[in-house]
Amino acid sequence: MDNLERADNLTDQAISRLRTAILAGELKPGELYSATQLGEWLGVSRTPIREAVQQLAKTGLVAVERNRGIRVRSTTLEDLIDGFQVRLMLEVPVARQAAAVRTDADVQRVKEAFEAFGQIAETGDPAATLRADRDFHLALLTTTGNHRAVKILEDLRNVVLLTGVETVPRSRSSMEAFEDHRDIYQAFMDGEAEKAGEAMRRHIINTARMLVLREAHERGSSMVDVDSLLNWT
Repeated sequence: MDNLERADNLTDQAISRLRTAILAGELKPGELYSATQLGEWLGVSRTPIREAVQQLAKTGLVAVERNRGIRVRSTTLEDLIDGFQVRLMLEVPVARQAAAVRTDADVQRVKEAFEAFGQIAETGDPAATLRADRDFHLALLTTTGNHRAVKILEDLRNVVLLTGVETVPRSRSSMEAFEDHRDIYQAFMDGEAEKAGEAMRRHIINTARMLVLREAHERGSSMVDVDSLLNWT
């Protein structure tokens, strides 16, 4: 990996580089790394590495083991379920608020993101489709101006990505993934706040059913009652 540029805030750069390396599999789940080792890898001192690791630990990507080092977390089925529960508690009301407060500029931005999502989905490229999916959610959620909520939801998506679990192409096609967002988009465009929240809830539960049941089966776990785990939210 290239060394970090000398800048006022090396910690932010270290967070970005380490997060990217974890999600790309360059830093392996379960492996133990020292701050010195990671600092040499990025070409910086241990201080920004330690600060970056503390932030990444808060998002669930790594665990800091006292007097041992930094371990990239191996996510569990419970982590996956917890993530969807938090998404329901947070992303549903954020989607509702987005539809209620949207401006003309917001409508245009979300429209462009949705159309780009559709065009990319038509190519059938799974990785590009998942990025377009992320960009659509981000365009919609940033409408509220609540950057902390958006950051929490982004971190949750990163934890899911760390599991290597996605619906495309194993559980549905790129176009099916795209179409699963259409009612969210339409409710937002129409300014229908309650419908936007309901559509987001349906979408999250639909995705959770696909991923959790498949992962439970592949990990040899007993069948999971996804609805009972999510509906209380």
